[in-house]
Amino acid sequence: MTDQPSAAEDRAANSSLGELLGEVSRDLSTLIRQEMELAKAEIRQTATRAGKGAGLLGGAGYAGLMAVFFLSIALWWALGYLVGNAWSAVIVAVIWAIVALVLYLVGRKQLATVKGAPQTVETVKEIPPTLKPNGENR
Repeated sequence: MTDQPSAAEDRAANSSLGELLGEVSRDLSTLIRQEMELAKAEIRQTATRAGKGAGLLGGAGYAGLMAVFFLSIALWWALGYLVGNAWSAVIVAVIWAIVALVLYLVGRKQLATVKGAPQTVETVKEIPPTLKPNGENR
């Protein structure tokens, strides 16, 4: 080891307190801006996934409503006539029920992939504790 000061120590010794604080302030400002951009990107991606999942669940809800509607008509016809016309309505209702089930399962799977902003949370945790006032650890 040598007793000569490093470049950082030399710069710190030759800089005023105001210059050093200005540099720290700029670095902190840059860090915060970068974290905000990362959070925006992650939230945008999360919102897109949530929107797709919600749309599919909305479609499942509509398909379920159609299934109930056609099952009601089928029951009405079956009780009224007890002939083939009623079974055609049952077939349509079963098709709508299958559509509702598929949309529901796909929508639920899509919503399960939503994870928020995990990368932002991780990088914020890595901000050095030295930035806390008086070296406090909270």
